[in-house]
Amino acid sequence: MKLREQAYDSFTRNLLSRRLRPGQFVTQRELSALTGMPLGAIRELVPRLEADGLLHTVPQRGMQITHIDVELIRNAFQLRAILELEAAGLFAVNATENERSTLRKNHQAILDDAQQGVTDALAARAQEVDWAFHDTLIDHMNNRIISDIYRTNSIKIRLIRQELIRIQPDILVSVIEDHMKILDALDTRDPARARAELARHLENSRNRALSI
Repeated sequence: MKLREQAYDSFTRNLLSRRLRPGQFVTQRELSALTGMPLGAIRELVPRLEADGLLHTVPQRGMQITHIDVELIRNAFQLRAILELEAAGLFAVNATENERSTLRKNHQAILDDAQQGVTDALAARAQEVDWAFHDTLIDHMNNRIISDIYRTNSIKIRLIRQELIRIQPDILVSVIEDHMKILDALDTRDPARARAELARHLENSRNRALSI
């Protein structure tokens, strides 16, 4: 992997782990120290981060990590819906029984464990299952261009989730049950039903972000 790719991966890991925060101002030297990448790789990284909308330069102030606002939430969720609804329709028709059963098993395990009480650790597991579910729909399309666009947008969605709508213990069961309804729709192999159920779920998620 090239240094600039390593630098990008390290930047996004630090962003999603909250070592870098939305709206924070940083210098190239600070990014170099945080990511462990040489300054040259950081200089090559900055234009890509700006193009991806993860960082922008503020005149006379320096580089600023993208901040969460209403426009970002609306734009990111609109793009997410465009990509995921198409993916859900294709998954409903083409996914194998093994792919379907794996997703259902992972979700059912969360619901089973939730009967013993919802903890922060279980909420973290549920978040991973949530992300993996949506990633699976996209990856099933086997389209590198779409996957790359989705991954960049997914960083913004996950940043929004961490700041606003990350799965909390009090909504864990309802979110996973939403996914189970989507899985039921996918199992009918009816693309329209699958897209409709997913659209409802994405709208709920977007509305939670906009209402906070």
